[in-house]
Amino acid sequence: MSTTAQLFEEPFDADEYIERLAWRTPGGGSKGGAEAFDPKRLLEEFENHIEELKHLDEKIQRRVEKLEHQCHREAKEFAHKVQDLQRSNQVAFQHFQELDEHISYVATKVCHLGDQLEGVNTPRQRAVEAQRLMTYFNEFLDGELRSDVFNNPEKIKEAADIIQKLHLIAQELPFDRFADVKAKIASKYHDLERQLIQEFTAAQRRGEIGRMQEVAAVLLHFKGYAHCVDVYIKQCQEGAYMRSDVFEDTALLCQRVNKQVGEVFQSPETVMTKLIQNIFENKLQAHVKEKLDETRRSDVEQYLKNLYDLYTRTTALASKLTEFNLGSDKHTFLSKLIKNIFSTYLESYIEMEKDYLRTRSAMILQRYYDSKNHQKRPQGGGSIQELKERIRQRTNLPLGPSIDTHGETFLSQEVVVNLLQETRHAFERCNRLSDPSDLPKNAFSIFLLLVEHLCMDHIDYALEIGLSAIPSADAKNANLYFLDVVQQANTIFHLFDKQFNDHLMPLISSSPKLTECLHKKKEVIEQMEVKLDTGIDRTLNCMVGQMKHILATEQKKTDFRPEDENNVMIQCTAACSKVCVYVSRQVERVRKSMDGKNVDTVLTELGVRFHRLIHEHLQQYSYSSMGGMLAICDVAEYRKSAKDFRVPLVLQLFDTLHALCNLLVVAPDNLKQVCSGEQLTNLDRNLLHAFVQLRVDYRQARLGRHFS
Repeated sequence: MSTTAQLFEEPFDADEYIERLAWRTPGGGSKGGAEAFDPKRLLEEFENHIEELKHLDEKIQRRVEKLEHQCHREAKEFAHKVQDLQRSNQVAFQHFQELDEHISYVATKVCHLGDQLEGVNTPRQRAVEAQRLMTYFNEFLDGELRSDVFNNPEKIKEAADIIQKLHLIAQELPFDRFADVKAKIASKYHDLERQLIQEFTAAQRRGEIGRMQEVAAVLLHFKGYAHCVDVYIKQCQEGAYMRSDVFEDTALLCQRVNKQVGEVFQSPETVMTKLIQNIFENKLQAHVKEKLDETRRSDVEQYLKNLYDLYTRTTALASKLTEFNLGSDKHTFLSKLIKNIFSTYLESYIEMEKDYLRTRSAMILQRYYDSKNHQKRPQGGGSIQELKERIRQRTNLPLGPSIDTHGETFLSQEVVVNLLQETRHAFERCNRLSDPSDLPKNAFSIFLLLVEHLCMDHIDYALEIGLSAIPSADAKNANLYFLDVVQQANTIFHLFDKQFNDHLMPLISSSPKLTECLHKKKEVIEQMEVKLDTGIDRTLNCMVGQMKHILATEQKKTDFRPEDENNVMIQCTAACSKVCVYVSRQVERVRKSMDGKNVDTVLTELGVRFHRLIHEHLQQYSYSSMGGMLAICDVAEYRKSAKDFRVPLVLQLFDTLHALCNLLVVAPDNLKQVCSGEQLTNLDRNLLHAFVQLRVDYRQARLGRHFS
């Protein structure tokens, strides 16, 4: 049985159990061993083991039944005990209720008795207090203070309590009968008050917080309590401002005092409020006045910087002070203190800002023009100038003589950066120093100054000079600097637009001034775009005029009607080569001068004019068979230049022109077939006929019949 019990080990596994049993049986292993496998012996062992398991099961079953019986018996006994305890608990609860009622009854009696005793004792205490005060009052009547309380310095607290009450009583007495005693009490009152303040001051110097608290509590009922607070405020500032940074010293002082006033005074928020008010109205106001008054008239730039810095640091200090307990309306309190300091300066701020910005901007511009030895031309006004401007915009004619700028654009990124930097500082000061209701209006006025000096006095003036410097379309070897003006103006206007979005928009985004600013910006952009478009158009005319000049001087009639057609190299003419070199150079200049879609727009216009010029130029000559081949070579070279434009329309135009030039060399019998080709079928028959007429054999071969 013990062996069987050993086989029941946790965790129990039936298969494992059978294996272990077979392994223990001699000759019963699955793999044999020292003895051969004996199934009968294994069967006998299994049967014996089954019998053992049955006996073991019966034994365990009897033990379980015994334990169940014992458990039922103990459960009944426990239930009886619980019932007995419940009955005992109920009895105890009833006794507790009775005791509670009795205690409540006794407590009521005691409270009633206490009220009766208090009703008797309070008048008695008042009578004793009145008798005591009358005794001290008699001493003042007699003129001799015999009580120890008035003569012992250690009892100054008790004496202060007595004299404070006598002082109140004396106020009610008639003056004619008690003038002398009232005067003596008042004298003693002020004497004790002075002694208490001196004691408080001495304790503050010694750093005795406990003594300061005691004296402050006594002085709380005296009229001189406010003077005690003033003395405390004055004394705590002694030695606090040893460094040059008054704002940092103030913050450290308030942090130190804030911890102390809570331990000394019963109303610390009042003391802190009075301390901060004292600091603002004296120390800070004097500091601000000293810093600003010394530069207000002598150095406006430094004055504005100081005003911005002082106001910023003052508001930052006020923000730190809001951490302290200054009452329920501390933000209004601190704002009022700041306003009292800076109100006189903020009232005139925006006018000084505008005057400074106007003067500074004009100086930056004048310094630049002086460095270029340039006397700025006045931009005329009036009806005549307006009439000239309208005529130029509508007809694109140069009015007045062209001037030579020697390649100078009169645009400077350094000047622009300086102007934008000054304006950015102005926007920052405006945001900080302007009243919220005036902020959009003030920011708009600064923006108008930026428009006046940057856009009108610098960019627009440079555009006017650039327009005047553009030569006429028939000028020879003209230097076209207007594209440089366009490039720099474009870069500058990007900087202007960035400042508009980064610094002006946040100040006006939620006000009606936003519409005015956007309208003004749009107006300036449109005005400049008109001049840029005019200048670019006239520059393109000059480019085409230069090409025309090259063709007129370099192209010969014999180029397309060679005397010896058998000894001709099939290559583009010299005129074509020079034009292509010139065109490539101008295309590159356009790409460098512009960005975005403007590049494609200008190159498209230049390409169309280039094509028109070549088309008209080719129609001025007559072509032999070999000359036609040379013309095709020229057009092929022009088409290579057209690829540099990267504009599909321009390339298509030169493809068509190349196809037209094929009419100059094709056999007469094939003309109709060529004209019906994909590239020529949609062209006007008169245009095709005009090209065919350029052939020298037009009349001899009667080619006109192919178009009848």
